Amino acid sequence: MEIKIKNLQKIVRKIFLKKKFNKQHSDICSKALINAELVGAPSHGLSRLKMYCDRIDKKLINPKPKIKIRKISNSISFIDANNSIGFVAADTAIKTLIKNTKKTGIGLVGVKNSGHYGLSGYYVEQAVKKNLMVWCFTNAPPAIAPFGAKKTLFGTNPICFGTPSGGKAPFILDTSVSMINRGIIRVAARLGKKIPAGVALDKSGNSTTNAKKALRGVQLPIAGFRGSGLAWMVDILSGVITGAAHGGKVRDPFDDFRGPQNVGHLFLAIKPNIFIGKNYIKRIKENIRIIKKLPRAKGFDAISYPGENKAKRFSKNSKKKINLPREIEKDLEKLVSASS
Repeated sequence: MEIKIKNLQKIVRKIFLKKKFNKQHSDICSKALINAELVGAPSHGLSRLKMYCDRIDKKLINPKPKIKIRKISNSISFIDANNSIGFVAADTAIKTLIKNTKKTGIGLVGVKNSGHYGLSGYYVEQAVKKNLMVWCFTNAPPAIAPFGAKKTLFGTNPICFGTPSGGKAPFILDTSVSMINRGIIRVAARLGKKIPAGVALDKSGNSTTNAKKALRGVQLPIAGFRGSGLAWMVDILSGVITGAAHGGKVRDPFDDFRGPQNVGHLFLAIKPNIFIGKNYIKRIKENIRIIKKLPRAKGFDAISYPGENKAKRFSKNSKKKINLPREIEKDLEKLVSASS
């Protein structure tokens, strides 16, 4: 099924409106989901819409949250998202972060009682466009076993960093600490596709390319104990420090309906010119230029910095219709029908 972006956004917005979201929050949610499709990350796009709606229907996501922002200092704020959908909680956080950082040169925002918010890079990019350097951390349901253990506990816990690049596309590194993100495995399981070898084990500890077995088993972290350590770091930064769920207690949004997720987020930003003034853009451009001029490995036409290819995909996909798999099309049809 091919559909125009504007039409698709109207459909998704209408679904959230029927779930009792206000216009502003419906718009925030629809834009975040469509953005994931446009940047080539459908695992975080419309494939998750039914999950969000299921959790709203079961009263595990609050469609009318009373989000509380506590000002700790001119630089630091703490947000209780009141079981808001993650998109709205993160949108509130990044706007607060930008405001704080613009005032003082450095900003920090912690969030508790949130949920899955899609792509970290989507929020980081908003701050980078305001000429800020940003870090973002969020924890997730158990998927990775701590190094030396045989039971999953840490989430795929993405780490995201962004900075102005001086070029057309911002520099944005958005990566989970697992070999592939869990959303890719979920989409593969639903569509009956295999996953790459070497990214997951089944529940018996054997390597598997079967997506359903991988979901019941263990995902492998990047770089062995180093990836496990990074996952632990993110659990501390987004869970322990904020008062959100941690230590394997973040609930899986697809399978665990016993209560809200209570996901935690931590956003940190600085003005990149804080030490060297206007020289920052000159220096980051020089840094990128040096790396791009390196001899290329076999099979590479160019050396790209993080975020560059994503920006190209966004630009290309924005000019054409979005092609949805039949399974996702069925989800939309059912949700639209239910909301009519």
